[in-house]
Amino acid sequence: MKKFVLALTAILIFSWHIHAEDVSLTIYNNNLGLVKQTRSLEFDKGISFVRFDDVAALIDPTSVHINPSSSGIEILEQNYQYDLISTQKMMQRYLGEEISLLTENGDLHRGNLLSFDGKYIMLKGSSGEITVTNAEQVVDYRFGSVPEGLILKPTLVWLAESGKKQKTDCEVSYLTDGLNWHAEYVAVVDKDDKNLDLSGWVSIDNRSGATYKNAALKLVAGDVHRVIERPIARGGREELLYAADKARAPQFEEEAFFEYHLYSLTRPATVADNETKQISLFPETKTAAEKVYTFEGQLSRWRSQQGKSKIKVNLQFVNSEERGLGMPLPKGKLRVYKADSRGQLQFIGEDLIDHTPKDEKVRVFLGEAFDITGERKKTDVVDLGDWHKRETYEIKIKNHKDEDIVVTVIESTPGWLEWRITRSNFEFKKVSAYRVEFQVPVKSDGETVLTYTIEY
Repeated sequence: MKKFVLALTAILIFSWHIHAEDVSLTIYNNNLGLVKQTRSLEFDKGISFVRFDDVAALIDPTSVHINPSSSGIEILEQNYQYDLISTQKMMQRYLGEEISLLTENGDLHRGNLLSFDGKYIMLKGSSGEITVTNAEQVVDYRFGSVPEGLILKPTLVWLAESGKKQKTDCEVSYLTDGLNWHAEYVAVVDKDDKNLDLSGWVSIDNRSGATYKNAALKLVAGDVHRVIERPIARGGREELLYAADKARAPQFEEEAFFEYHLYSLTRPATVADNETKQISLFPETKTAAEKVYTFEGQLSRWRSQQGKSKIKVNLQFVNSEERGLGMPLPKGKLRVYKADSRGQLQFIGEDLIDHTPKDEKVRVFLGEAFDITGERKKTDVVDLGDWHKRETYEIKIKNHKDEDIVVTVIESTPGWLEWRITRSNFEFKKVSAYRVEFQVPVKSDGETVLTYTIEY
């Protein structure tokens, strides 16, 4: 079906604008938004219905709260009407009634609608003839009027009682699905891998079915618990991307809020329906970083890796004010770039970071080293009886780079048992009951062998 026409009014609307004087929008990480909207509403004296349209299509109607600024108004009932007009709904309501169809070859069919199964339309003409038309060939539908009960937009309807006829401002708030946000970071590493330029962006995804014009925007970072009782509706959409200009000062003000963090945009923003919008979280800043090589041959106590394994390459920095950062970083994807010998930026890896408080360390896994190899093997096992064993491991690291490196060797340990390392040719650190780390230096074009013995 290419299009359809209604005789009395053009009512096909794919998206609508919230036109309130005051809109506040709070977006959470888990597909949830809180909308607060102030609008002037008219109340008749006595009991009357008050309508409030332009709400989100994915609204949770049980979460709606209305607060009139004037006294003497009592809300008796609240209804959510969402029987939206569509071709299918119009055809269902017009069974037995007269309609007109115009096909793509110019034929006009008029008659009483006998049936419509989504593919074929059956009409009975004035002379009694029956015509069956393929719906895919219809370019125009003509109906006499809009049937009662069909509406253009989801609408809230209140049954209210007022002591007098009055017009007053009302704050209406509700929760809606279809709103989400996440952070994205871009890092550019310098030539020596000692510093990086880091910038942060916020990506807002709006599939709620409404546009929030010039809204006061707030973002909540943290895992807010929700009770999910119904599936989230999803539909096709066209994704648009809007990038804000680089700002010298942060556009968001951050504050601790309950057990979460709240980021408030310092200016109004329009969040359009079916749009992905990007806003700068903080301007580009320089911070010290270090490259960390890790070898994890021991996956777990019962999944012991033998033979050669890849060496992981990580980039590590501290989220502190002294290092040029210090804002709690919301979880998101961090992409890392580096300039090649001709000065052109090349992508070198990406990773997801979790919510990171200030003064905490961030480690980003970028990929696997090409010129460094690791090999692990168990060289000895001694059964000491009574659930008591001694095992010896040998881990060989080869460095084919033209610089000296240090590799962090990470080994899993049987944390549910008593254990101790009785011998090691390198210093080690007990990170937890389940993990121990060794710092193994390797010369350029050299080889280093770590040997350690563990009893448990």
